[in-house]
Amino acid sequence: MDTSPPPSDREKVVSKLPAPLRQALKIRAAQRGTEIQLAVEEGITAWCALAATPESVDTAGADSFSTFLPEGQWEHFRRVAGERKVSLIQGLAQSVQLWLDTHPAPDIERPAVTRRIVVCNQKGGVGKTAITAGTGEALAENPEKLYPVRVAKQLAAAASDQSDPVALDVENLPGLGLRVLLVDFDPQCHLTNQLGSAPLAMDGDSLTNHMAGDPKGDLRDLIVSVDDDNFGGRLHLLPACNDAFLLDVRLSAVRAREAALERALAPLESDYDVILIDCPPSLGLSMDAAAYYGRRREGEAPGQSGTLIVVQAEDSSADAYDLLVHQIDDLRNDLQIDIDYLGIAVNLYDGRRGYIATSSLQGWVDIKDPRVVGLIGDLKEQKEAVRMKAPLLSYAPRSQQAIGMRALAREIS
Repeated sequence: MDTSPPPSDREKVVSKLPAPLRQALKIRAAQRGTEIQLAVEEGITAWCALAATPESVDTAGADSFSTFLPEGQWEHFRRVAGERKVSLIQGLAQSVQLWLDTHPAPDIERPAVTRRIVVCNQKGGVGKTAITAGTGEALAENPEKLYPVRVAKQLAAAASDQSDPVALDVENLPGLGLRVLLVDFDPQCHLTNQLGSAPLAMDGDSLTNHMAGDPKGDLRDLIVSVDDDNFGGRLHLLPACNDAFLLDVRLSAVRAREAALERALAPLESDYDVILIDCPPSLGLSMDAAAYYGRRREGEAPGQSGTLIVVQAEDSSADAYDLLVHQIDDLRNDLQIDIDYLGIAVNLYDGRRGYIATSSLQGWVDIKDPRVVGLIGDLKEQKEAVRMKAPLLSYAPRSQQAIGMRALAREIS
């Protein structure tokens, strides 16, 4: 949203507005991508043009409210309010309410094909689980609330700021409001545990059984909701089971094993806008199945689905990245499919670690394709959220890590 200073032909006016109406105005203006001052201007213009005065608005507890309007509009408004024997506070409240009524919240834009985001890297400890959870939470946040989001266009310049490239400008934007399924595809069950759920029992049903062609029930019955007001029932988790340690062995006996994950999850896709796969640190058959699941389908635009590679700003991540890219390229060539790279998320960054960190970050930025789409700092809030078994974006919604997760979600959405 444009936050540039008001042009010289506008004048500052001060009145009062009830807090709920002011908040609704801020949210709706953000949802529609317009400035608050333009919304108020349009509301006043429409109110002055009405043939009759609308119903009164409750202005109890109205507090100071200032905006910038075209020269002369406020005086015209004062005259009309006087003619209608309406106070300026009541007239302004009616004008804002009129704008809200005539500018409803836009519908959530839902993808024609369920997007599949495969979060991967064969190196352990880079924070794939944190990125999976944080991105999914950001995609599912309440579209009727505003959240701080890092200005994404600054990411490309972040590496040049060696002091603190994570502390960038933020803006308040509405939640994306998408229906999201997080799939814990790792036998270590980190995503399941972090979000406060229990791993599935070894003697029960699991995603592994469905992929191996030996289901014991409906996969939907295993899904749990990540309950939080910010997500409004839109964020769900398919927990992991330790039996996934045996997945590669079991897949070796399955026909068309690359499509095993797709066959298992296909019945769930109509329930979700986005499915994120938290992959294990592996280059085995399970990774082939995950990468295949993220391939570009017929009729799907490039960059809607694909792989999100999580790395750290250090040398071993670069070696693991090369191995993963080779595996994906081999799969592309062998099966003649398109697997898009959604980008690189640099996680656990701390520029205070010196040249290794800063030069490695610059190396990731220099790759260009895939480009860096997220930069997440190594801060305490994520560790605390894991300890509390709570979603990061609920536990610390204004933390730098949460702000960065929202920017990452928007970069790949």
